[in-house]
Amino acid sequence: MTKIRAVISDFGGVLTNPLWEAFTGWNETVGADPGVLGIALQKAAEERGEHPLYALEKGKLTEAEFTAAVEAQLPPEIKLQGFREIYFSHLHPNEPMVELMRDLRGRGLRMAMLTNNVREWEPLWRAKLPVDEIFEVVVDSAFVGMRKPEREIYELTLERLGDVRPEECLFIDDVDVNCAMATELGMTAVHYVAPEQAIAEIERAVGD
Repeated sequence: MTKIRAVISDFGGVLTNPLWEAFTGWNETVGADPGVLGIALQKAAEERGEHPLYALEKGKLTEAEFTAAVEAQLPPEIKLQGFREIYFSHLHPNEPMVELMRDLRGRGLRMAMLTNNVREWEPLWRAKLPVDEIFEVVVDSAFVGMRKPEREIYELTLERLGDVRPEECLFIDDVDVNCAMATELGMTAVHYVAPEQAIAEIERAVGD
């Protein structure tokens, strides 16, 4: 069995509390019914011929352009202005996972973060965690023009790690299709569901 030499971790939903909690916080703050944002995103995608969130996460749309496109599909009384502040106020570090990442770095493993994110949000999400203390490589979709589960963003992460083969990598994500692509490339994948489950699976994969 090939020894794991590198760990590639997602950010939101793995190193933070579940992302649905942040969306629920927004719903409650603005008085939106659950699902209203998802419906607006789908309508905007149909109108544009491209999903606006995917375009935002690839840096093809600015946050302001995304807000305008989605807000046009929301009920008139629901506004997206201030979304990021509300969203991040409900996003918190997942301390057991953050501590594990720090420990893995201390054990000599190569550490990378691979996140689908928003260009304008970088200062906010980086402020949540000791990112540079733990991760030597950070690949943010919004700055590289591609997003998970596109094969190329995984290959870019490997390239930036350097001298690490896919089968020497452990990939951790809370989205199953993202894990599926990692597996297809030859990585070991842990589909994060809860800290206890994920930590046990990661420790088994990493070994001594």
